[in-house]
Amino acid sequence: MRDLVVAMTGASGALYAVRLLEVLLGTGHTVHLTISSSATTVLEKELGLKVDLKHFDQRQLLPIEADLAQDPALQRLKDLRSGFSDLRSTFSETSKGRVLYHHCGDFMAGIASGSFLTGGMVICPCSMGTLASIAGGHSENLIQRAADVHLKERRKLILVPRETPLSSIQLGNMQHLSQAGATILPAMPGFYHNPQSIQDLIDFVVGRICDHLGIEHKLFKRWGETHDGQ
Repeated sequence: MRDLVVAMTGASGALYAVRLLEVLLGTGHTVHLTISSSATTVLEKELGLKVDLKHFDQRQLLPIEADLAQDPALQRLKDLRSGFSDLRSTFSETSKGRVLYHHCGDFMAGIASGSFLTGGMVICPCSMGTLASIAGGHSENLIQRAADVHLKERRKLILVPRETPLSSIQLGNMQHLSQAGATILPAMPGFYHNPQSIQDLIDFVVGRICDHLGIEHKLFKRWGETHDGQ
C-alpha cells in the first residue's frame, strides 16, 4: 500500500477534504498532507477549525469527540460528522493510518521529488488559482510542485474543483490538465443513491475519489445495487 498525497487549497468545500482524510486514515493509509494558507481561512469559516500551518497538530484538523464537546465553534462539524454513513471519525478509527504533514513552503519534503514513490495525489478542494498554476507548470509552493511531479511521473493526480459558474479560461485549464493526464473530478454529488442528508452528498464525492484511487468503500449505494450491496 503506497503512500498518498492530499492537498487542501482555498476553494469552498473544506468538509470534502476533512472527510476524505478521515476515510483514507480509516482504511489504513499513510497520507502526506499539505495545506495552503487560503485553505486555513476556509476551514475556519466553514467548519470552525483553526489550523496552524507552522505548528500543525492532527487534532486541529480531525478533532476527537472530546474536542467537539468542549468547543462550541465546532458544533457544525459535530452535527455534520454525526450522520456519516461509514467510517465515522473517532480517534481509534483514524489512527489506523497516519498523517505526515508538510508545510506548503517546504520544498525539501519527499513529495517534491519524482523519486519519492506514491500511490497518487488528490487536491481537494482545488481552487481555480491552484488549478491554473498547475496548468501553467508553476511550482511556487509544495502543492503545485507535488502536482507537477505527479504529472511528469505519470502518476494519479486527482483535482476536485468546487466552483460555479466556470469561465472559458477555467474550462480551458481543466481541459489542458485532463489532456496532460490529470483526473478532473468536480465536487458534483449524484442523487440516484437517494441522499437523505448533506453527509450523504459529501460521502458520494469522497467515494468517487476513492474509486479513482482504487480504494474499496461502502460510502454510497452504487447505480444498480440493491440494498444488500448486490
